[in-house]
Amino acid sequence: MRGRVASHGDTQASLGNVANIVTVVRILLAPVFIWLLLADGGDDGVLRWVAAALFLVAILTDSVDGFLARRQNLVTDFGKLVDPIADKILVGGALVGLSILLELPWWVTIVILVREFGITVFRFIALRDRVIAASIWGKIKTVVQAVAVSFALVPLWSLLGDWMHWVNTGLMTLAVLLTVGSGIEYLVEAARVGRAAKPAGPASTGDAASGADAGTEPRA
Repeated sequence: MRGRVASHGDTQASLGNVANIVTVVRILLAPVFIWLLLADGGDDGVLRWVAAALFLVAILTDSVDGFLARRQNLVTDFGKLVDPIADKILVGGALVGLSILLELPWWVTIVILVREFGITVFRFIALRDRVIAASIWGKIKTVVQAVAVSFALVPLWSLLGDWMHWVNTGLMTLAVLLTVGSGIEYLVEAARVGRAAKPAGPASTGDAASGADAGTEPRA
């Protein structure tokens, strides 16, 4: 826990720095808003609005911890590990809560959770020796998931009418499609990077050299 907490510098950053504190607070908000969501029981009362507000606060501060860590040079291995987990706990908890209340089909929750936690485990186990940058579709997926879950949590239909259910269905459908599509894209890219990382054997080297002499490009 020794080191810088908030100040900028080149010395060691404390595990208890301000960026990591924001991340941990976001995680701690998850069980609170889930309890409030379930305690409301689908009545769309005060507890539902408070639960939705807590989720919005937690999800909107997603970029705050990363911004602080980069700006103040407070990046730690703990922060790199916990930050993406915080997002998955928040979104996953909301999806499970909505399914328990029968407001969201369980298959939607299962598909999204399997993709999110499956890719996370795959990244830590299979890709621990290399990094695959997040694609634009992965980033769009994250934003659409947050928007879709937020709309599903906030009972706007009680104010604007039942047509909001159609909006929510459209947003969640888009979130599922992007979740599955970006997951497949990530696995394909991981396979490509894995093949490229394998050292070429003597025969491959000779073939590549011959191809170069013949005026053709070697295959990747």
